[in-house]
Amino acid sequence: QVQLVESGGGLVQAGGSLRLSCAASGRTFSNYAMGWFRQAPGKEREFVATISWGGSRAYAADSVRGRFTISRDNAKNTLYLQMNSLKPEDTAVYYCAASIFKDRLSTSATMYRYWGQGTQVTVSS
Repeated sequence: QVQLVESGGGLVQAGGSLRLSCAASGRTFSNYAMGWFRQAPGKEREFVATISWGGSRAYAADSVRGRFTISRDNAKNTLYLQMNSLKPEDTAVYYCAASIFKDRLSTSATMYRYWGQGTQVTVSS
């Protein structure tokens, strides 16, 4: 079992930045590839970014590539999402998740076993 707790969400103006954190506890954090997903009101949960267990490989959705950066610090059992140049359409609840894989990157939510409770990000225009 892995417990995940997100933090760092909030209200920001368009063009601003936020950094989300996801603190992990329980099983060894470095055993898992990790991902960020988001869900806006009335929409399905969508993939944002994923990173391999050691952080050497990462992949982001087209909608955020070049603006968002996923990273991790295995010594601190923490996953990050640096979000720059935020847009109103980035408004959503953001979730971190631990993959069923260690090294394989997946964009499908069904490939993630453990989930956090989410943190709200609101971008005003």
